[in-house]
Amino acid sequence: MTAPAPEPDRSDIEPVPVDPPPEKATIFATITGTKDHDRRPIVPAALRNRDERADLARWVVRFGLHVTAFHIVRAPMYAGKLLAYSPRGLYRILRTLFYVVSDAEGAPLRRAEVVRGDTAAYLKLVRERNKRVARRGTEAGVGVAGLLVLVWLLATAAGPVWQILAAGVAIGGLGRVGRPADRRIAAPATVSPSAPPRLTSDVVDRALRASGIPALAKADRPIAYVAPITRDGPGWRAEGDLPFGVTALDVLEKRSPLSSGLRRPLGCVWPGQVPDAHDGRLVLWVGDQDMARARQAPWPLLKSGAASLFEPVPFGTDQRGRKVTMTLMYANVLIGAMPGAGKTFAIKPLLLAGCLDVDARLRVFELKGTGDLRFAERVAHNYGQGPDDATIERCVAALRELYQELERRAGVIADLPRALCPENKVTPQLAKHRRFGLFPELCVIDECQELFSHPEYGGEAAKLAIAIIKRGRALGVILVLATQRPDKDSLPTGVSANVGIRYCLRVMGQTENDMILGTSMYKNGVRASTLTSKDKGIGYLVGTSDEARIVRSYYLDGPAAEQVAERALQLRVEAGVLTGQAAGEDQVTALVDLLEDLATIYATAKVERMWSEDILARLRELRPQVYGSWTAESLAKALPAGLETRQIAAEDEKGHRRNRRGLYLDDVQNALTARRRGEIEG
Repeated sequence: MTAPAPEPDRSDIEPVPVDPPPEKATIFATITGTKDHDRRPIVPAALRNRDERADLARWVVRFGLHVTAFHIVRAPMYAGKLLAYSPRGLYRILRTLFYVVSDAEGAPLRRAEVVRGDTAAYLKLVRERNKRVARRGTEAGVGVAGLLVLVWLLATAAGPVWQILAAGVAIGGLGRVGRPADRRIAAPATVSPSAPPRLTSDVVDRALRASGIPALAKADRPIAYVAPITRDGPGWRAEGDLPFGVTALDVLEKRSPLSSGLRRPLGCVWPGQVPDAHDGRLVLWVGDQDMARARQAPWPLLKSGAASLFEPVPFGTDQRGRKVTMTLMYANVLIGAMPGAGKTFAIKPLLLAGCLDVDARLRVFELKGTGDLRFAERVAHNYGQGPDDATIERCVAALRELYQELERRAGVIADLPRALCPENKVTPQLAKHRRFGLFPELCVIDECQELFSHPEYGGEAAKLAIAIIKRGRALGVILVLATQRPDKDSLPTGVSANVGIRYCLRVMGQTENDMILGTSMYKNGVRASTLTSKDKGIGYLVGTSDEARIVRSYYLDGPAAEQVAERALQLRVEAGVLTGQAAGEDQVTALVDLLEDLATIYATAKVERMWSEDILARLRELRPQVYGSWTAESLAKALPAGLETRQIAAEDEKGHRRNRRGLYLDDVQNALTARRRGEIEG
């Protein structure tokens, strides 16, 4: 075995410096060194936002009115205290005056000279004292004489108003001087909270050390601040860099102990990351009040106004109380949460905005069965309530109709001239022309897990929903889905993966979090699982801005929702746009199933094939209100995917053999079978 070669001798090798030499502190270096610094805003954030300015102004007015009313009510008590303390105040003033005039402060010096026996020094102090007493006595006499003259003039020449005012000032001044040191004249109008009124670096450092992160507990500086701690809306904002190896996500997971360290309610403490910064940059916003319990402004459309689904609609507020909006057109919405977290209430602002848009047609299915969305029944084209098979079937029928509507709309848009439809999608201008039938279609399904997990209709519903989500954006069809059971069986991955706007309230774990918000959201720090039972109505909103936001949806109780729905009904009646159930149409005709109707007329006619004209004649007999205006072209466009009209050679009523387009019974039956198996094109 060969012995290893000896290590070379490196004792004579000079170490080489690897760090660059420090730059000289020149003016140029100082200026250029700050070129990459983030510039702080000139105007504070709280004053740049109109809603925050208005909120601050309202708070100042409310606070001023409260303090004023508080002290006015207690004014008689304050006057009684001042009157009671005024004799003591007069005594204290006279005693102080005598002390000053008699040069009482020099008495200790004179006594000291007597004790030492220094006659010359004593006589010198006595002469100085006599001069001082004479001067002060003269000044005091002039002042007292002037005061007496003023009192005489007020008593003889002034009116009652001036006399009362002078007496009040005199009693107030004397009472204030005579007040005992441990007593207050006026009671405080507010009560200071137990937490410090300001957020300081000492408070933040203490809280970070107590958060349970070992690296922060041992660090001399748990955070290096990059900006002063400032007031930011109804709270405080601190921003800085954590020690090496500690990330903002680590602090986010310790929100509860951080709240304890700050001595603030959990709903006041919101740590987070800084967009476009390194993972160790922490921004900490600490509110004055618990977000879930702070007074929230009412929904802006509660009392008046209309809405448009093409425009942003008010959905909720963020931690700072700023309004958060959501544009529903060209998007779909998925809302998820565990039971009792506020999911149904999060639907209401969106659904009521749809009610207030007279151009929109609504289809609403509340599959929980408690009637939380029943207010929409008076304006909805379709409405269903409950998890029973009949309601599920009607919901699937509505999705089929929406799917057929996609086919029709695509054909209409393709045939429109470019001047009317330059972007090949539904626009507000096209929606106003009812003859095109391109108005917004809003379909809301609450507790959609009941639909997608249904043993008979679940597969078909999932494929229909996926197809509508993928193709409906440009065609003006919007789906809003809400679930309290976000798993692969209750929420198809094709649905969750293609929805553009997601709102997740409290969930239990990472899987549920990412099912609603999207893959890797938990890893990236967007964690609705950190919300607690106290954070009811609060969730993470993704898809309306570049970053995920914490949003508290507007709270609309039953009477408020009914009030808005009644106003929406009046608007729709005036516009003459009520359809379906809201217009009193039969629910069966409003949710027609073309395939079932085709099977019915073939069974009645007992034939194997029919031309389109004959099919339409029998359909009009079956449902005249639905099929009365249909043409052969309408029938061809309304057929579901996989079923098309074909050339059929047959004899007409005169016995002449003709070749026209129509349908074979076998094709209709095959389409029905494929649909029941869930074999439908997406």
